[in-house]
Amino acid sequence: MTLTEKILARASHRDTVQPGDNIWIDVDVLMTHDVCGPGTIGVFKQHFGQNAKVWDRDKVVIIPDHYIFTADKMANRNVEVLRHFAAEQNIKYFYDVGTPGYKGVCHIALPEEGHTRPGEVLFGTDSHTCTAGAFGEFATGIGNTDAGFILGTGKLWVKAPETMRFVFHGQLPPYLMAKDLILAVIGDIGCDGATYRAMEFDGETVYSLNIEERMTLCNMVIEAGGQERGDCSRSSDARLCQRP
Repeated sequence: MTLTEKILARASHRDTVQPGDNIWIDVDVLMTHDVCGPGTIGVFKQHFGQNAKVWDRDKVVIIPDHYIFTADKMANRNVEVLRHFAAEQNIKYFYDVGTPGYKGVCHIALPEEGHTRPGEVLFGTDSHTCTAGAFGEFATGIGNTDAGFILGTGKLWVKAPETMRFVFHGQLPPYLMAKDLILAVIGDIGCDGATYRAMEFDGETVYSLNIEERMTLCNMVIEAGGQERGDCSRSSDARLCQRP
């Protein structure tokens, strides 16, 4: 199996998983922010009840980061909705703006606070959640409906994706950066070349990248139409993952 298939097999309690399999998987972390958070919360309350509790408060990460520098009342309202929900649910990992615990952009806060872990499944209501593929996990963006369902159950029904592998040979010259690598890939396959597929990055060039560069490489998988499920290290799925 590919790395993606191994991770999904673990999450679905199966021995094996093949591309095209429809499976229920356990979610290790769900992230939402001030853009999609209110909608996700609305879906959760509509279908699970106004007094329902999230499936695991320690596995929900809420990070306001998009609308925080604005005087717009509706944008500010989004953040207030998150604050109310975090307090109501006693969410452990709520990184509120204007507090000592604020962490900035969600894709940076997740790894800095240890929410990105190899072999796990991370879903987020942001298309660039695939950035976390750099840490050897299955990470992808999802919509409010799926996120609301996860809040209530801790599970999601997914189709295991096919995997595309991109191998980079040689040492990266000083005038090129990780951003150039992913832009070259997108230029070759097009903005829909990896639609509902995992993208795997391999080769000595990839091995030589530091973690910030690997995050950059994985970040733009969605710009190639990728399923938004990432990894990073040696093999991957929108990732660069180290092989188990």
